Amino acid sequence: MRILIACEYSAVVREAFSKLGHDAWSCDLLPTEIPGNHYQEDAIKILWGEKWDMVIAHPPCTYLSNSGVRWLASKQPKKGFVKAENSSIYINPERWAKVVEAAKFFKQFKLYGKLGGKIAIENPIMHKYAKQEIFLENEDQQPTQIIQPWQFGHGETKATCLWLYNLPKLEATDIVEGREQRIWKMPPGEFRQKERSRTFEGIAQAMANQWGNFPTETKRSICA
Repeated sequence: MRILIACEYSAVVREAFSKLGHDAWSCDLLPTEIPGNHYQEDAIKILWGEKWDMVIAHPPCTYLSNSGVRWLASKQPKKGFVKAENSSIYINPERWAKVVEAAKFFKQFKLYGKLGGKIAIENPIMHKYAKQEIFLENEDQQPTQIIQPWQFGHGETKATCLWLYNLPKLEATDIVEGREQRIWKMPPGEFRQKERSRTFEGIAQAMANQWGNFPTETKRSICA
C-alpha cells in the first residue's frame, strides 16, 4: 500500500510500515530524522495532491490539547485576556486565533476520512473549545479510542486519542507494568517538545501490523 504519515519527522511510523514492504512516506515542514521517503512540505498539500491507500496523521496539538487550556480561557480576568463576546469567560485573543488555525488544519484530515479515505488522526485529549471548532453540533466529538503506551510494551502513561475513519480500532499487543509519566516530568525545551510528539515504537509497530494488513480496495482513495 501507499501510505502517508502526515506531520511526522521522526520517521518512527514510516519505518514501521516500510519494513513490512509498504510504500510509506512521511511528511513534515522539518527534515526527516531517518533518511528515507519524506516530503519536507505542507502536509495538506501532499494529502490532497497525491493518491494514498491510507493516511496516519499527527496534526500539531499545542493549541488543541487540554493541557494548555489555562493559557486560552479563564473564568477570571487575566493580563492579556479579554471578555469573549456573548460569554462570561475571558480569552487570550492571540492564542485563540492559533486554536482556530490548528482546528482548521485538523479538519482537513477529518474531511478526508468523511469522504471515504482510510485515515487515523492522532492527538492528545482536547479541550472543549478545540472540539467546538473542529466538530459540528450534531457530530460525536469523542475519539474512536484512547490508547496508552503501556498497552504496547512501554511502561509509560500518555493518553493518546485516535479518530479513525474506515479503519478498525488498534488492539493492545503487550500490556506492561511500571507505568510513569516520563515526558510530563521532562524540563521545558525543544527536546521535550520533540519527545512529546514522537510516536512510541510499540504503537507504530501495532499500526503497521494491524492496519498494514487491513483490506484496501483496488481503487485508491478520494485524492486526485
